[in-house]
Amino acid sequence: MSTKTSIFSNIKGDLSSGLVVFLIAIPLCLGIALASGAPLFSGLIAGILGGVVVGFFSGSQLSVSGPAAGLITIVAAAIINLGSFETFLMAVFIAGGFQLLLGFVKAGVIANYFPSNVITGMLTAIGISIIITQIPHAIGHDEQAEGQLAFIQVSGENIISSALSSIRHIQLGAMIITLVSIGILLYWSKIPKVGAIPAALVAVLAGVGLNQLFLATGSNLGLEQSHLVTLPVADSFNGFLSQFSLPDFSQLLNGQVWIVAGTIAVVASIETLLNLEATDKLDPLKRYSGPNRELRAQGIANMVSGLIGGLPITSVIVRSSANINSGARTKLSTMTHGMLLLVCAALIPVVLNKIPLSTLAGVLLVTGYKLCKPAVFKAMFTKGKYQWIPFVVTVLVIVFTNLLVGVAVGLCASILFIMIGNMKVPYFFQKEKYRTGDLFNLELSQEVSFLNKANILLTLDKMPENCTVVIDASKTHYIDQDVLDIIREFAQIKAQQKNIKVVLKGFKDAYKVNNTDHMFHESMDKEKPVVAVTNGTHKDLLKELSVN
Repeated sequence: MSTKTSIFSNIKGDLSSGLVVFLIAIPLCLGIALASGAPLFSGLIAGILGGVVVGFFSGSQLSVSGPAAGLITIVAAAIINLGSFETFLMAVFIAGGFQLLLGFVKAGVIANYFPSNVITGMLTAIGISIIITQIPHAIGHDEQAEGQLAFIQVSGENIISSALSSIRHIQLGAMIITLVSIGILLYWSKIPKVGAIPAALVAVLAGVGLNQLFLATGSNLGLEQSHLVTLPVADSFNGFLSQFSLPDFSQLLNGQVWIVAGTIAVVASIETLLNLEATDKLDPLKRYSGPNRELRAQGIANMVSGLIGGLPITSVIVRSSANINSGARTKLSTMTHGMLLLVCAALIPVVLNKIPLSTLAGVLLVTGYKLCKPAVFKAMFTKGKYQWIPFVVTVLVIVFTNLLVGVAVGLCASILFIMIGNMKVPYFFQKEKYRTGDLFNLELSQEVSFLNKANILLTLDKMPENCTVVIDASKTHYIDQDVLDIIREFAQIKAQQKNIKVVLKGFKDAYKVNNTDHMFHESMDKEKPVVAVTNGTHKDLLKELSVN
């Protein structure tokens, strides 16, 4: 597979992918703006800048940026609390400056601390959320705001109840268009000679054609404008320019503006870094995108967005996934989608307003399935419970709350299982029986943390009288101070009370533990074990000591 990343190395695939992402971005941009209580055109501005500006400055070849569902509640509350949309734009401009600064101080390193099972869980949860939120559009119930993946919807319903209640409002024409679109997406590439034409583009054209046919024949299957894309239509060039807004610079010293700006900067940066890493995992060429460069690109775009009337911008995984699935390989695709948003919003909004939301739902349903297909769950399950459980926790919490909360809880679950894993194997043991008594050889693990304190204390306290205990730290890189205190106390006090001979071996000078193995080998070499040697982990030894 080619690993070229020149912007012109995949022109045909990138241009067609940009067209597909553009079609998907329209309802998402408008829906997020509507749900945020902002002018509809502000969502398009964010989409345009996310494509053109972020695409130009970003190091990512496949990530697509634009207005994000994860910021809806923050934006909606900020517009109300600040008193005007223009004051909010001032906060967006300052937030962009914060992000630019974060990029220069290399704060993007935080992305390296998110475990892969949490990132995979995030992608899977987004796939599930996409499917659930697109069901109403797929069957023709388009009353809720498009593009919101949060569990609680603007209407007050949750995404599951909204999907279930929409079944009572089935529009047969929408269902037919959705099914035809899904069929094209799944099987178009298998048709000889025509398979090179992007399936998503064919699906959109087919959806438009079917609906126009329904309307022309007077069929009750025809979809009204409420079921179609709805772009703002300006009556003149001046009318188009009037949709842009300037920030209220008189609010520059307003403390509330700076608080909102800081909140947007932090949340948008975290969401961007998470989505950037997730996109890199989906990249067929497995390229790495620099997080600090991405923060700088996002910062520049958000500063421009605040200056001309746009919503905050982040990297967005739904559009990024669709971009990859449509065959994109370079940033030409995301830049193309941004330019198409600008040109079409200005020149041909009436044409775009003929696209059924149900055909776009078909595209997103297929995208969502690819993110959460059963093979993903099977692969994570085979990695064991320490990967599987944090993965499932991340999926469930994101689906039932939102992305940032889900990732935070998933990260905590992952840390918890790392701690449990560290508790499992504080040492391995070897037991030999000699004529003069049992010998227990405890070989400490590479790292012995405070989490292992209880197990080691319990083991040493259960050692039988008149035995020999060898504690071997030869392969250990780190021993917690509490554990060292337990070993010293056992060697100096407890062992003498039970006539136990303690041999300390391989302890570094920094531990301030006196090694005594040089006195041990000479005496034990003279004896031979009378039974076979047994081996195991600390659980095996604790079980054996309990029986004895």
